[in-house]
Amino acid sequence: MQRLKDRTALVTGATSGIGRAIASSFAAEGAYVAITGRDASRGDAVAAEIRESGGLADFLAADLAGSTVAVRRLAREALEVLGGRVDVLVNNAGIFPSISTTTLDEAAFDSVIAVNVRAPFFLVQELVPGMIERGGGVVINIGSWISTVGLPSGALYGASKAMLEQAARGWAAEFGRAGVRVNTLAPGVTLTDGTLPAKEQLEGIVARIPSGQLALPDDIAKAAVFLASDEAAYMHASTLLIDGGALSTRLT
Repeated sequence: MQRLKDRTALVTGATSGIGRAIASSFAAEGAYVAITGRDASRGDAVAAEIRESGGLADFLAADLAGSTVAVRRLAREALEVLGGRVDVLVNNAGIFPSISTTTLDEAAFDSVIAVNVRAPFFLVQELVPGMIERGGGVVINIGSWISTVGLPSGALYGASKAMLEQAARGWAAEFGRAGVRVNTLAPGVTLTDGTLPAKEQLEGIVARIPSGQLALPDDIAKAAVFLASDEAAYMHASTLLIDGGALSTRLT
């Protein structure tokens, strides 16, 4: 359908999983995509795969757990690669260490906040003014169903995703009248390279929800395309939950 034709997009954490699926789907819909990640070999492979399919993509290496300077550098590099503009920013990169609060150390805490919260804030600071100058743009924060429930060993991750979801609401209030739409996309239990080792356990969980199955990265990517497109033109400060019905029904 080419719903994103002639638009540019920066997708963080796009070398695997949900980010990779979003980047590929955006490119299939006509967007020129800058994908980021720490692993250059994986990133180059994703970009090459998109180009082989007829899309436009480039890889930018970035460690979002690093300094704010590195985050600002990524924003500048994305603007250079994408011809001076980023129309859609997808804050997808995130880390989920399975660490209990009693064993959590300061380094792990700082890494989660840096990647899941600080990087999105400063990417928005760098890129949204340009969107406003051009008359509009889209920011999509990738949240999580975990931001609204309590899970053992998930307190820090859930808190970081709740912060990101609330940031989207604040940014929508701050930038919406200037033409920038900001929303959150909250995936449920999704089968990715990272969750594959726990597939059997996760299947036991989702067997009790309406969908009866795990989400796949493409399920999340389809929702991201919708939020980035003009079809979602009236959506501001919303959280689009793609969780197979888990949070809205009682597990039985």
